[in-house]
Amino acid sequence: MSRNTKSLIEIFETLDAERQASLLDFAEFLQSKGGPVVKEVGEPIEIIRPDKETVVGAIKRLKQTYPMIDSMAVFSSASELMTEHMVKGRDAIEVIDEMEKIFEDFYSKMLKDLQC
Repeated sequence: MSRNTKSLIEIFETLDAERQASLLDFAEFLQSKGGPVVKEVGEPIEIIRPDKETVVGAIKRLKQTYPMIDSMAVFSSASELMTEHMVKGRDAIEVIDEMEKIFEDFYSKMLKDLQC
């Protein structure tokens, strides 16, 4: 346990119940604003792309392949591609190829950000 963690616990334990609740509320507020701190990014899980895959199936597969990526982070790009496929009739294979690239690029960016 880190020194900061120990200090925080010691401070928390000296407070009355009302102030403990306030401190916890504030900590949760801070966490929601900054998001979780990622110290390590795991390897993608290799899932073979089926020969006849739907766009929806590809999204599910990519979410399983890259569980370390928050799906909301790629949601905008993925939904745009899904719309192009469903509304404009864009080829599913092209759309899936682009989705794979989006996930790969996002994963690479996560790795690069951790190295900084």
